Parts: sequence; structure tokens; C-alpha cells
Amino acid sequence: MCMENTIFETKDLAFNAQIYYQDIKIIKDKVNFIVGPSGTGKSSLLRLLNGTLSPSGGEIYYQSTNILEMDTIELRKEVSLISQSVFLFDESIRENFRLFYDYRGLDKPSDHMMEEYLKICNISFSLDKDCTTMSGGERQRVYLAIFLSFMPKVIMLDEPTSALDKDNGLTVIQNVVDFCKNNNITVIIISHDNHLTQSFGENIIIIGKEGINE
Repeated sequence: MCMENTIFETKDLAFNAQIYYQDIKIIKDKVNFIVGPSGTGKSSLLRLLNGTLSPSGGEIYYQSTNILEMDTIELRKEVSLISQSVFLFDESIRENFRLFYDYRGLDKPSDHMMEEYLKICNISFSLDKDCTTMSGGERQRVYLAIFLSFMPKVIMLDEPTSALDKDNGLTVIQNVVDFCKNNNITVIIISHDNHLTQSFGENIIIIGKEGINE
């Protein structure tokens, strides 16, 4: 069903019998941006892609397989979503890494490894820093660092710079894009920031009446 360089493809996709999407292709190992007016279902689309939400119609193919035929827990291990509202435990950065690794049945990461991923996300706090004392943007970046460290096949970012100043936002996105490019991770970003889209977008998908611009 999918072309060789397409990691996700949708066909006649609908959500809640209210939002109807044009057919969409997410290009493997590229930086894919999803843009469009508010209310067109961009955030819902990301949740549909990783199986958090279920479509009311149509089909979603991930690496040529209909996701309805897949184990959604395994799908989410490969397709990570970093939304604007993230979940962190009321613990230190170090403990959050360890708890998320425990949940996946993985060996605890070293302090050095944690620090390297925090650096990618422009976080310079001590690993002992209590996550409850952080801003929304800082918590989002810690969460992103944890999920980047799992080395997913796809990372999806929903308005990743909304809580950051312009310079900090550009630094984080540049670092994440560079990391993903070096590790063959497909990136999907929702953003209302035109500058961000034009600077990093390799496949720009416009949701809404305008259709798709590839």
C-alpha cells in the first residue's frame, strides 16, 4: 500500500465523524510539518497515528501495515508523541528517567547518558532537579529528552516551541532535527510558526481546505 519512502499513509481518514482528512503521506527519515488553521484536527491526527485515538472511518498504514492490526502498545514504543501537556512524575529528573525505563522493562540509563539527552533538548539542570519546580517548557523538554533516549522510529512534536522564546526554540528544534537525522528517526511537527516550518520542513502538509503542499 505504501511507497518505499513513506512511513505513514492515510486513506479517507475521519475522526469522530466530524473531522475528515485529505489523504496524507509522512515521508520516512524526513522532517514533516503539519500546518493549518485551528480546529482542523492537527493534534488529533498525531493521536490517530500512534493509536491513542481510533478513527471513525478510513485507514492508517504504518510501514505498510494497517495500524488496526497492530499492538498499540508496541506501536507507541516506535511512534512517540510529545504533546503540549506532558506527564512527569513528581520526582527528580534522574528518577523520571529511571521510572520511565522501569515501565518499559529497560536497564536504568547512566547519568552521563541522561545528561547527553538533556543537552540535546537544551536543559542544563542537575539530574537532582525536582521536576515539580520547572516551567511548562522545561518539563516538555525533559519529557522529550526521555523519549528521544528510547530511540523511537518516529518522534511527533505538537507545538514544541509554544512555551519557549524564539532563540531557545530554534536551538532545541535544530538539535532535535540534527539528532534525528543522524539516527534515521522520522520527525513530525505541528507548528503555527511559519519561520520554523520554512527553516526545517522537508515535507509540509497543509491540513484544511488548501489541501497538501509537498
